[in-house]
Amino acid sequence: MEVDEQNSPSTSAAESSVAVADGQTTVPNSTPNEPIQPSAPPLVPPAVIPSIAPIPAIPPPPVVNPLASLPVRPPVFKPPLPQNGEVRTSDSDSDNEDEGQATAGEYEISEESRLVRERQEKAMQELMMKRRAAALAVPTNDMAVRTRLRRLGEPITLFGEREMERRDRLRMIMAKLDSEGQLEKLMKAHEEEEGAVSAKVEDIEEDIEYPFYTEGPKELLDARIDIAKYSVVKAAARLQRAQRKRDDPDEDIDAEIDWALNQASNLVLDCSEIGDDRPLSSCSFSRDGKLLATCSLKGVAKLWSMPRVSKVSALKGHTERATDVAFSPVHDHLATASADRTAKLWNTDGSLLKTFEGHLDRLARIAFHPSGKYLGTTSFDKTWRLWDIDSGAELLLQEGHSRSVYGIAFHQDGSLAASCGLDALARVWDLRTGRSILALEGHVKPVLGVSFSPNGYHLATGGEDNTCRIWDLRKKKALYIIPAHSNLISQVKYEPQEGCYLVTASYDMTAKVWSGRDFKPVKSLSGHEAKVTAADISEDGRYIATVSHDRTIKLWTAGNSDRENDMDMDMD
Repeated sequence: MEVDEQNSPSTSAAESSVAVADGQTTVPNSTPNEPIQPSAPPLVPPAVIPSIAPIPAIPPPPVVNPLASLPVRPPVFKPPLPQNGEVRTSDSDSDNEDEGQATAGEYEISEESRLVRERQEKAMQELMMKRRAAALAVPTNDMAVRTRLRRLGEPITLFGEREMERRDRLRMIMAKLDSEGQLEKLMKAHEEEEGAVSAKVEDIEEDIEYPFYTEGPKELLDARIDIAKYSVVKAAARLQRAQRKRDDPDEDIDAEIDWALNQASNLVLDCSEIGDDRPLSSCSFSRDGKLLATCSLKGVAKLWSMPRVSKVSALKGHTERATDVAFSPVHDHLATASADRTAKLWNTDGSLLKTFEGHLDRLARIAFHPSGKYLGTTSFDKTWRLWDIDSGAELLLQEGHSRSVYGIAFHQDGSLAASCGLDALARVWDLRTGRSILALEGHVKPVLGVSFSPNGYHLATGGEDNTCRIWDLRKKKALYIIPAHSNLISQVKYEPQEGCYLVTASYDMTAKVWSGRDFKPVKSLSGHEAKVTAADISEDGRYIATVSHDRTIKLWTAGNSDRENDMDMDMD
């Protein structure tokens, strides 16, 4: 009983607290010692509307003693990427140190961060300086660079300084002046320089009036007039002959071509003769076909009688290897070219008539103009030249090739010349005006041989890409590409009468005959044991001669009737 009485106050207190929580009314806790007051009679309460739970009151924040304010930390820029093997310092270490110092109440930049920042600022300044320098216009002429340095009060050159280094130094000086705001000084120097240059140019223009062309000698003008007159007559005769063949019902052009191709297909080796004790480099028939000229790397040219190929005379005069030989189409003269930078004109009896000097490098090929008055030579000095046969004077020095000029040929009318060279290009020149009228692009390697067709509008070229290309001068493009040989083509020659076929010589030890109508193979001339360096066709088309590095001359003919007749006459 005592236990129950002692627990009853606590129980009533707990019940009162629960009632307060449920009814949301506060009733003061009564103790057993306090008297209980009489309560009012109970009233019927109205309908109870459930109330919304009140928002709990937010207790006021506790009062905290204020701490010292943190210092404002400046932004930290990340240093540039390491260059030239530079080891980049870690930003995390500096950040951790800064945070540790900030929490301690004082903020200081570490030595490492300061060095990183200075390095970054220096790199930014150099970058801006380079950008400013790249935007400036700096002269490219070394004399102009020196002049501007002098006007800016800087040394015009330093010990061991080259042209590009001097130009870069001027660029940086100008950029520095621009960054320092000294544009007036820079512009003043620039204006003084331009004024001096313009005044100098005006003085020169007042003294000298330059023509728009390179003035040639009077001999060249006379030669061009003579070539124009000659070519007009020859072209008219060629056109009349072509018209007559076209309009004459008795003329069967196809039959003539078939007969010539049949003769070429029956070519056989008629004679083989040792030409020299050194490799042979070229050969040429005389205009009547009675003589054959050859030259060798020994520097000696030799004359051989036809058709026996017996030696007549030797032409000695060059100090270096002979590279080409050619007979005159009019006179009994022949010309030789050599690596001693000279060309020589000889008589058939072996006497020296003229020496043509002027090239700066070794000569390659030579050719006579159809009139017989002029000689064309090509050289490794990237030029070809035209010489007067009578006076020996140099009429024309023609440039136009970017590399050495190797082959040359003249049109049958005499109005055009074609040159080819190691720049894989062939050019057609108008001798009457001196202009380059065609640039024939197509070969992918050096072009070594060139030849005009007697029909007047076809041109053949051969080169180191093992192909022979036929060009149509009327259409100004390649007409046909002949995959002729398995090695480079050293020379190309058209049959001189009608151009019914052409011959190509190659380093694959063969010479081949091709149709001039459809460019199909007609005959392969095999017999040499080394590179075939040159080939030539007699004026009547009956003989083809080839020379090679095997030191032999080989004569090819369609029949041996003439030789048999000569032998019979000798026996009688």
